[in-house]
Amino acid sequence: MIALLLILVPLLSGLATFLMKKEDAARTWSLFAAIVTFVIAILGVAVFNKPEHLAFQTEWMGNLGSSFSIKADAMGMMLSMLTAISFPIIFVATWSTSYKKPNNFFGLMLLSQAGLIGVFLAMDALLFYFFWELALIPVYFLCSQWGGEKRIAVTFKFFVYTFLGSLLMLVGLIYIWSKTGSFDIAGFYASDLSIKEQTWLFWLLFVAFAIKMPIFPFHTWQPDTYEQSPTAVTMVLSAIMVKMGVLGLLRWLLPMLPAGSYIMGDNPSTLAVIGIIYASIIAFKQDDMKRLVAYSSIAHVGLMCLAVFSETKSATQGVMIQMFSHGINILGMWIVVEIIERKFGTRKMSELGGVAQKAPALAIFFFVIALANIALPLTNAFIGEFLMLSGVLNSKVTAFGVVYAVIAALGVILGAVYTLRMARKVFLGKTNELTEKGTDITFHEKAVLAIIVGAILIVGIYPQPFLDMMSGLSDSILKSADVIHLLKK
Repeated sequence: MIALLLILVPLLSGLATFLMKKEDAARTWSLFAAIVTFVIAILGVAVFNKPEHLAFQTEWMGNLGSSFSIKADAMGMMLSMLTAISFPIIFVATWSTSYKKPNNFFGLMLLSQAGLIGVFLAMDALLFYFFWELALIPVYFLCSQWGGEKRIAVTFKFFVYTFLGSLLMLVGLIYIWSKTGSFDIAGFYASDLSIKEQTWLFWLLFVAFAIKMPIFPFHTWQPDTYEQSPTAVTMVLSAIMVKMGVLGLLRWLLPMLPAGSYIMGDNPSTLAVIGIIYASIIAFKQDDMKRLVAYSSIAHVGLMCLAVFSETKSATQGVMIQMFSHGINILGMWIVVEIIERKFGTRKMSELGGVAQKAPALAIFFFVIALANIALPLTNAFIGEFLMLSGVLNSKVTAFGVVYAVIAALGVILGAVYTLRMARKVFLGKTNELTEKGTDITFHEKAVLAIIVGAILIVGIYPQPFLDMMSGLSDSILKSADVIHLLKK
């Protein structure tokens, strides 16, 4: 029942929001609904050792062999918690932002939250596809209606990319259904597909997930979309929605197409390492903070993709914990960028400087988040990146593990360079005419940033509960190892 409530609360609340006329009522109601969803997620974590409370199944499309089957396994519960904690933070952090037709804006935001949690919990392929679209469709309207000056062209590009990916995924899922007669995830895992079938199906599904993550060269929609979208929507896209693609790789692609993943795995791994270096170099050249954070996200997700296809337990655990950590860290980065833009009217680093003198609390929060973003020990990203790099280095399914690990480590170093460069240009040095009039952050801004910093330190200092939670699931995902050994012979 908890799994069902995680979806129903934002879904029904979002529909109710469309009926509200006053902005304050829509905003307050949306925050209340997001907090209720967060409380339900906490209850889910509390009863995680009682799986009967975290699953729900009923008839849905029986003629097609599809059921409404959802389950909060370790990865689904963790990503649902990330989604549940992010939306209240996003609503509070952007509380002073005014929107035209606010009831529509907040209604679409909650519908997107329902779709995201549905993607993370779905245990039926057709249901997974349904929630995949439910998460994306509200974002199209959010970007096109409340975005920047170039929003129409950017949203159209975003739509073309994601629609193409969705179409490819649907074709792949229907083909597998034609072989199994059921959309149930267990049936998909047990499908008796030939190596040739797995190979071409691999590309259909991988491209769909790679577009959403996004992975080089399927990333070109991302920087412009992040720049033109309302900040609240950018936070959802960057902190949560990219995890749809990573989850797709771990839950659907690897266990379902083990032979195809083994044979083709070096190709996405190569794309991932190219993307890590490419995005890091482009991020270093940015003056706009929003674009810098956007490219940094491509680099971080590229490392996750590389780790997925190393197919080692440490890398798989690292990916799962890093999905949560990256979401928290990148959300913190976006909040800081939003605060600076609202206070000083610019996102350009060249026009800022000395902000720490006028906003010391903001500077302290930012530096903690920045250090987490570059995976400093005792921050949440350190354990995830360490496990991923270790897993890549010790991978037995690729002959290029050492090379990939070295290039990925170089990406981590470049990440530190452009993140600390941003910190120096924005917060340090002397103030100028623009920043001289700056003031420190308000109480509610301090509160949301304190929550983010708290999460960074708690996971960074004591990650063991997360690792224990993910251990059994990582073993299940890697059950394809037997197939790999057969192929090696």
